[in-house]
Amino acid sequence: MKKTSFRRRVAKVRERLDHAGLDTLWIIQPENRRYLSGFKAGDGQLTESSGSLLITRTASLLVTDSRYTTEAEAESVGFEVITLKKALAEGLPGLLTRLGTRRLGFEEDHLTWGLHQKLANKLRKLSPPVRLVPTRGLVEDLREVKDKEEVRAMEASADLMSDILAEVFRKLKPGITEKKIAWQIEGLAREGGADSLAFPSIVASGPNSALPHAVPTDRKIRAREPITFDVGVKLDGYCCDMTRTLFIDGPVPRLKKIYKTVRKAQLAGLAEVHPGVDSSGPDATAREIIRLAGFGDYFGHALGHGVGLATHERPRLGPEKPVKLKEGMVVTVEPGIYVPRLGGVRLEEMVVIEKRGVRVLTRDDHLYDF
Repeated sequence: MKKTSFRRRVAKVRERLDHAGLDTLWIIQPENRRYLSGFKAGDGQLTESSGSLLITRTASLLVTDSRYTTEAEAESVGFEVITLKKALAEGLPGLLTRLGTRRLGFEEDHLTWGLHQKLANKLRKLSPPVRLVPTRGLVEDLREVKDKEEVRAMEASADLMSDILAEVFRKLKPGITEKKIAWQIEGLAREGGADSLAFPSIVASGPNSALPHAVPTDRKIRAREPITFDVGVKLDGYCCDMTRTLFIDGPVPRLKKIYKTVRKAQLAGLAEVHPGVDSSGPDATAREIIRLAGFGDYFGHALGHGVGLATHERPRLGPEKPVKLKEGMVVTVEPGIYVPRLGGVRLEEMVVIEKRGVRVLTRDDHLYDF
């Protein structure tokens, strides 16, 4: 990413401080941290952070520890790197006093209760005291619309994932286990230069394909049953997300009907995605097609979601809390039908919203035209 991209993003955050009633914003969420600073390190677990950001109207600090100082100094753009020699709850109050902070905004979905309590006790004792103010969406709102660099990164990740699936599908035959196929996908991703998988691969066959978020098992795949692949990789930090359902030697009649219904719903949903449309509209269109085909009870999740530095981002293409879709958003369109004990079908494309509709970033390989 260009250095100007990071500076522009921080400037937009600063514009939001007054409206949110804050003098300092504390960024904890890993994807938000990377989006604003360029610092790539992730967080290994919920209670262990590689760093956080403090942003005021005039200052930008990246607070980390000695494990990450070198990377932070090399990767961050426009941030002063502060290496704490003590725990965050011990070191942060002094930095806030230096910044003149009175109202510290924190990302309410990403601060543990334990750390919040430790900090709140210490910040109350400062002179003057610092108040912790929960915030939501100050950075995520900015991440909804992707710039050209972000779209290119996601298109590259989608191309790599499509190549990987093509290689896996070429060797697909009855008797291979779901776990082995998932391992093949991960190995090819690493060999292909991916940063990592975007999420653990879903490889689900037969009745397991009726589980939308199935975990690969030792079950061996068989002919004429659905085999669902929900997969993605990260390149340059950006994710792709795509799903294909395959049948070795073709499906049985009921599963063929299910596949055709899902594909029809997907195409109708894709046609509804364009700037200015409520995010609930494409979901309603696809859902009605599935209902009229007699499978309404077997489609329980939203039609899609945003993708970017995280696999699931705003906006959500679902019936609740609709927002207006905008040019530059990258979303998935992924209807599915899941029939217990029989199996399921899900088809997922990742698209970027452009002036006149969508441009599909995932290749249309391995889709049936029954």
